[in-house]
Order: sequence, then structure tokens, then C-alpha cells
Amino acid sequence: MTQPTPPAAAGTAPDALLLVAPGCIHCAAVLAALSDLVKTGEVGRLTVVNLARHPEEGQARGVKGVPWLRLGPLVLEGRHPPAELKAWARDATRPEGMARYLAQMLETGRMDRALPLAREQDAALDAVVLLLADEDTELQVRVGLGAILEDLAGDPRLDRLIEPLSALARHPEPRIRNDACHYLGLLRRPGARAALEHCRDDPDPQVREVAAEGLAALGD
Repeated sequence: MTQPTPPAAAGTAPDALLLVAPGCIHCAAVLAALSDLVKTGEVGRLTVVNLARHPEEGQARGVKGVPWLRLGPLVLEGRHPPAELKAWARDATRPEGMARYLAQMLETGRMDRALPLAREQDAALDAVVLLLADEDTELQVRVGLGAILEDLAGDPRLDRLIEPLSALARHPEPRIRNDACHYLGLLRRPGARAALEHCRDDPDPQVREVAAEGLAALGD
């Protein structure tokens, strides 16, 4: 016998905002799936807006098509089957979920989604480190992460990344150490100096070179 899904713990279920329009062939299915997730407690609250009645809601968010869904901090556009919506609802407030979403945005060239997320959500910055630490993260995603950090260079919020990136700078895999030094340099934050100085003596010549470049960017 299939056991019912237990309700999400208090405070962890994301709220949802769904924008729909008359004639949308997928809106009803997405609405039904989200309603079921509200009933099971996997979505905390569901707000539905008909854009035919309130077009300003779509204009304010730059919506180009429906269904358009904000699930916690994540934006999902178009048709998504119930199982996928359930997975995103489960992961929307988890670091791993944010990392998966950020990687998907970068893989599909949606920097217009990734950048605002990183500017607004500390969880997105934490996801940057999770993706960098994963040796399977695609090159396109790593390039996109670099673009995000370049955009935020000097922002005091980036100080939260110094400790985890410094830990990655001691990773046994040279490629990870190299990337960590590269991104520490991109932060343009004084606190990154100690880890970069440590990497100037790294056994790998490329890591040493990248560390020196990072120190130069900090004014060393």
C-alpha cells in the first residue's frame, strides 16, 4: 500500500504564485498539480492570478508566457508535469535545490534568471560554492558562475563565500583548487587574501599562477 507523503516541516514549504490566462492549454494542469501540493502541505500557500483581469501582474514581472510560476525563490515557466513540480517544491528551500536550479538556468543560457537570483538571494550564493565543489559541474555552468561573481565583485555579501572557497582551495583535486583560487580573486574582497597567499606555494603550477593573479587583483 502506498503511504501518503508526509507534510513538509513548518517553515520549509514554499509559497507559490501562479499566473494564468484564458486559452492556456497547460494552466489548468499546473494549477491542479499545485493544488494537490497545497493539500499535502508541500506548498504552503497558492496564489493564482488571471492575467486577463490583472495584466499589471505579468507586466511587473516581465512575463512573456503562461503558465508562469514563482515557487519560493524559483521561477518556472511553461508546462511542468506534476512529478517535476513536486520535486521543485521539495527542493525550493534546500541548498541542493537552489544549486540544481541555478545550474539549469546557466546550462540553458538563462543568465537573466541567474543574475537577479544571485543579487537577491544569499542561498543562490551558497549554491555557487556547491556547484564549484562538484567535479561533475559542466564547464558552461562554471563559466556562468564566474560571470555571476564578476557581476557582484566587491559586494560585501560575497564575504560569506570566502570560508567555503578557502576550504576548496585546499581540495585534493588541482582543478578544484584552481577554480577556487580563480573565484576567490573574482570576489575582490580583502578576506580572500589569506587563502590566495597559501596557494602561491601550491604544488600545481597552474594553481600558483591563478593565485598570483588573484592577489594582483587585490592589489598585491
